[in-house]
Amino acid sequence: MNPQAKEFVPQSFLSKSLEEPIANGEEDSENLSKKPPVTGFQESWEDNLVGSEDQPTSKKEVESNLNTLSDQVRSLSVQERQKRTEEESSEGTWEEEEYEQRTRTANFDASSRKHVNIVFIGHVDAGKSTVSGHILYLTGMVDDRTMEKFEREAKAKNRETWKYAWALDTTEQERAKGKTEECGRAEFLTEHKHFTILDAPGHKNFVPQMIGGATQADIAVLVISARKGEFETGFERGGQTREHAMLAKTAGVRQLIVAVNKMDDPSILNPDGTWNKARYDECCEKLLPFLKQIGWKPQDIYWIPISGYTGQNLLEKVDPTVCKWYTSGPLLTILDELKPPQRAYDLKVRMPVTDKYKEMGTVVCGKLEAGVITKDQHLFMMPNRVEVVVDAIFIESTEVERAEPGDNVRLRIKGIEEEDIRIGFVLCEADAMVQGSTLFDAQIMLLDYKNIICAGYSCVMHVHAAVEECTIEKLLAQVDRKTNQVVQKRPKFLKPGMAAIARISVAQPICILPFKEFPQLGRFILRDEGKTVAVGIIQKVGNTITAD
Repeated sequence: MNPQAKEFVPQSFLSKSLEEPIANGEEDSENLSKKPPVTGFQESWEDNLVGSEDQPTSKKEVESNLNTLSDQVRSLSVQERQKRTEEESSEGTWEEEEYEQRTRTANFDASSRKHVNIVFIGHVDAGKSTVSGHILYLTGMVDDRTMEKFEREAKAKNRETWKYAWALDTTEQERAKGKTEECGRAEFLTEHKHFTILDAPGHKNFVPQMIGGATQADIAVLVISARKGEFETGFERGGQTREHAMLAKTAGVRQLIVAVNKMDDPSILNPDGTWNKARYDECCEKLLPFLKQIGWKPQDIYWIPISGYTGQNLLEKVDPTVCKWYTSGPLLTILDELKPPQRAYDLKVRMPVTDKYKEMGTVVCGKLEAGVITKDQHLFMMPNRVEVVVDAIFIESTEVERAEPGDNVRLRIKGIEEEDIRIGFVLCEADAMVQGSTLFDAQIMLLDYKNIICAGYSCVMHVHAAVEECTIEKLLAQVDRKTNQVVQKRPKFLKPGMAAIARISVAQPICILPFKEFPQLGRFILRDEGKTVAVGIIQKVGNTITAD
């Protein structure tokens, strides 16, 4: 479950009576307010109770006067409550004013801003969800009342430092373990961009969910922990830092921000309480050679020290008294200034389905990779070749008239049932259908895997949103990793680190294209026994393959 931070209006902000109804009064407020106003309150109740000296009052009259007095007291009480409520409604309480101030950044128009998808990746416990949640809070997407609720609930479970993470980790299982299991989703706005956050799980058991998030992302934020021992665990001892960075690159992410988190941790602080530059440099210097090795260009990598829990260097630049050696801007400024990705407006519609469900019809979710989708447009669901009509388009919780490349959308469609759709199906236009294929040739590169690979090897393939079992039918040639020149034809096996051209088959037809034709549908990842075995790009598909 991946909730999105929504505008929250506490009940205490709504106009209502300040007291409970008077217990002994049968009349409602409307009837009571119609009674004549009470004037000279002090004299009135004394005169009614005692009476004049020359007119003795009977017991019955006294009781009658007491009943009248009770009605008058209730009438006055209701009038005072109504007056106080009207004053609060017209003037606004300090709580409302504070709430309006808090959410000011969440209410500006997002339509004029470039839409960018950002995935937070890294080893488990590096602080990805805390950083993401704190960003949502600082940008007004999570209000003070909601955050106070998270803080109370976290404190009750002796997990007070997890309060920001709970903005994205919402299931009881995630909160109990303090580990993200699904790819959380939320949004926030900066001056020039509209971001969709994809908070990927860091545990090795949930790498498939992380891959699903990375395939939809334009920018990745690799969160690493500077705390003594935690960086080493995530990077040097087979942690997920290496695998996540490699998978993000393979999934097509072009820009990477390395956020060195927990710089305020006591284990690394300088004696005077300032941030430790030596530790920051140590983490960066160990990570950079690996990032370059797996294909990241240094000019596409941005480095920043942060504290996700305290919020230092997220929205505002860290105080020079805390970190005088960092001279660039805070994380949100870097994100806002990054060059937006190029979008395929001029191509035909292609949208892999990442989720589907029933809600007043059939709803499919996904990232629109190319083309523009409009309401009432006719599309085809491939590989089933079923014609569908777009009934409604939603971006986050807002219904819109059109969706553009890069948008993460929900489409309510007519013409197909939810059970006839599989994750990984692709929406296309009639004159640009992506055909389903069960056989393709691809160039693969083997990673550090303990066994050799030969023809007949089976594993799981992740290609865009699809996940399918596959088999390597033939090893056509071994190639040089740097030059792509053929080293050996028909090798009998491949060892870790080798690259090759292989013929691969899948049991069910999947929508794929050659990488050179459309990269988003032409790159894939092979996994086996919980480990990433190889990465690859598709060269030939289906009937374009010739006999050899």
